[in-house]
Amino acid sequence: MRDLFAALVALALLVAAASLATTLQAYRRRRRRLRDSERALGRTIVAEIPAGDDLVLFSADASRFYYGDRSIDKDLIAAVRVLINGAPIAAAVSTRHPEAVDRRPTSFEDRPEGIARDRWDVAIETVSGTVLVECGAIRERVSQELARTVYEAVKNAVERN
Repeated sequence: MRDLFAALVALALLVAAASLATTLQAYRRRRRRLRDSERALGRTIVAEIPAGDDLVLFSADASRFYYGDRSIDKDLIAAVRVLINGAPIAAAVSTRHPEAVDRRPTSFEDRPEGIARDRWDVAIETVSGTVLVECGAIRERVSQELARTVYEAVKNAVERN
């Protein structure tokens, strides 16, 4: 009886492991298809940002940035800011838009010690409104690096114009 019970437990564990492996493979295939479709459209993937149970891509082409389903025209960007818990810590302002001249940009300082659980976001201010790229509050500087990557990409586009 004991051997039968052990065999049933082993079988249940094998079924659970196979189910997890199948789910992981399906998730990887879905991510690969999403990345491949972005590349097929001529976009460069800037960052993969965790959002809920999935990843949202922040990508770019020659004239726009794409955050999930939203597109952001590079020519309409007035400013970009890195936010930590909603407070700006770095900004870049476009000289293309005269209303943005009064804004004072700051510089992005890398923090080697990291900030363990603060919320990191990037606010992209356009002529038509603000898009908030939510980079999250993941431990070990992951969110900080995502925010920095997105910020640098948008800042480079703003400075080129």
